Amino acid sequence: MKRIIIVTCCFLAGFSLKGIAQSEAEMKAWMSYMTPGEVHKMLARYDGEWNEEVSMWMAPGAPPTMSKAVAKNEMIMGGRYQLSRAKGEMMGMPFEGMSTLGFDNAKKLFTSTWIDNFGTGTMALTGTWEAATKTINLSGKMVDPMTGNDQTVRQTFRFIDLNNQVIEMFVVVNGAEFKTMSIKLTRKV
Repeated sequence: MKRIIIVTCCFLAGFSLKGIAQSEAEMKAWMSYMTPGEVHKMLARYDGEWNEEVSMWMAPGAPPTMSKAVAKNEMIMGGRYQLSRAKGEMMGMPFEGMSTLGFDNAKKLFTSTWIDNFGTGTMALTGTWEAATKTINLSGKMVDPMTGNDQTVRQTFRFIDLNNQVIEMFVVVNGAEFKTMSIKLTRKV
């Protein structure tokens, strides 16, 4: 136990000394990386409560199943990320999900994570902004529960105006992409 305390104190002292020895350029880079900017302020405008109309397709060409949910968005971690919590019903079962949406100042990329009670994995996506359509274009991987393997996912997040958004999700199956989900969000008044 005594050894663990000594090692921990040495580690913390070393970390502290390293922090003091940082160059001005390193400090400037860290400050730029950690300071919320205009993109974060834009995300904050979409805080609040939302109604969701969800259309989900289980296979290409299949009719969609429809459901409703509500979501609450709020900026967290000093305005660095937007946390969204959704609750509703899907396929006759209670549904809840949670996402984070942020912007990495160093990489100049949007980041998104998603978890829900219909799985035990985490979907992680990154993407860019398309100013002409006010859309975040995200891509990444999620698990295919049938195989246990990753599958390619693409998501678009379009900001129509301050009271309306559309999220669409696409997956690749057998080399072809198809839309699996569309969520129309309308701000609660």
